Amino acid sequence: MTYDAIRVVIAEDSAILRDGLVQLLSNRGFRVTGAVSDPAALQEHVRKSCPDVAVVDIRMPPTFTDEGLRAALELRLAHPGLGILLFSQYVETRYAAELLAGGAAGIGYLLKDRVADVSDFVDALVRVASGGTALDPEVVTQLLGASRRSDSLSHLSSRETQVLSLMAEGRTNAAIAATLVISEGAVEKHVANIFSKLDLAASPTDHRRVLAVLRYLEA
Repeated sequence: MTYDAIRVVIAEDSAILRDGLVQLLSNRGFRVTGAVSDPAALQEHVRKSCPDVAVVDIRMPPTFTDEGLRAALELRLAHPGLGILLFSQYVETRYAAELLAGGAAGIGYLLKDRVADVSDFVDALVRVASGGTALDPEVVTQLLGASRRSDSLSHLSSRETQVLSLMAEGRTNAAIAATLVISEGAVEKHVANIFSKLDLAASPTDHRRVLAVLRYLEA
């Protein structure tokens, strides 16, 4: 998928950041279909313009608590094919876990203060628009605090847990191998062990990688 084929709507209450994202994405060839400042305007724009992916801040008017995230949940139900990239300063675990529980494909969650390179943001946006997953490691850590205690996950070795955590960030086997400084073959063996220990049998209708990440997030 090329950048100019990706239609993006931006939902951000900060005018400076909103305009900055529009400029950044437009300069790289993305088709920015709209930039809005509140959840109601976001929902109306998605209904009318059918973008491929929405970049959504979590804390938006009127209370600046979790309006953006709740709007993302509603959009996900009404428009299942819409990619959602949450872009926030905060980790909101309750609704984020609910959003991911509905299917991790096409979902991203990045923390503004931890995006060190524009290319990382762009790569995450493309991945989400293409149906992939992009989760900041800190988001994964906070979402998985309780899940580490689940019985099914307790059977995983420390290395398998590391591999699954990186899978939850949306990393490929090659990226996991580079991060852990092991071979891709070793990663494939760990992934196979994870599927086995989580009782995820091969299926023509289910994506075991996504199911494993969901198990990790939902437990």
